[in-house]
Amino acid sequence: MNAGEALSSYDGVTIALSKGRIFDDTAPLLKRAGIVPLADPESSRQLILPTNRPDVRLVIVRASDVPTYVQYGAADIGIAGKDVLMEHGGGGLYQPLDLRIAQCRLMVAVPRGFDYAGAIGRGARLRVATKYAVTTRNHFAEKGVHVDLIKLYGSMELAPLTGLADVIVDLVSSGNTLKANHLEAVEEIARISARLVVNVAAWKLDRARIAPIVEAFEAGLEDSA
Repeated sequence: MNAGEALSSYDGVTIALSKGRIFDDTAPLLKRAGIVPLADPESSRQLILPTNRPDVRLVIVRASDVPTYVQYGAADIGIAGKDVLMEHGGGGLYQPLDLRIAQCRLMVAVPRGFDYAGAIGRGARLRVATKYAVTTRNHFAEKGVHVDLIKLYGSMELAPLTGLADVIVDLVSSGNTLKANHLEAVEEIARISARLVVNVAAWKLDRARIAPIVEAFEAGLEDSA
């Protein structure tokens, strides 16, 4: 059996995670659930990490890819921000737990002095820079506002400063980055936190294997409350 066959024949539970803040915030929850990675994802080149439990492994993917890995069964469980799940649509996913980590807000932000309420009231067509195209389009459609979406992946605050966009839609935590770039948050779209997601088919057909992991996370949340 080659390495690829060994990985694809794995019959334990696979948990999809992304590097960065969500992984850092998840690590204590994993530990309380009795799961400890045997390698540091920030320093290891491995994308599939073994844990102290032979029946549980972690796969390290981009944050935006977590729901897809879980939806199509490449992972049984995943941890993803609500922002990512809103953009994905949530198809094929069961969301049993709000983990209450990586909390922030998805906001509309504008340059200081920009009359956002007036622009909305006049029915102005806005240029909106964001990486959350689906969520942003839905938000403004519900308000009856026409927008031209500009898809960006980083340095969102730069778009209004250079005239690329009138407003941005982005995650806001402390708001310090907005202030430093002469922007202000004017409208909240959603409160964001990380969620535990489970493949729907696995939950229905193989609950005996999946449920103990979900229950361990739930118990860990109660311990931290």
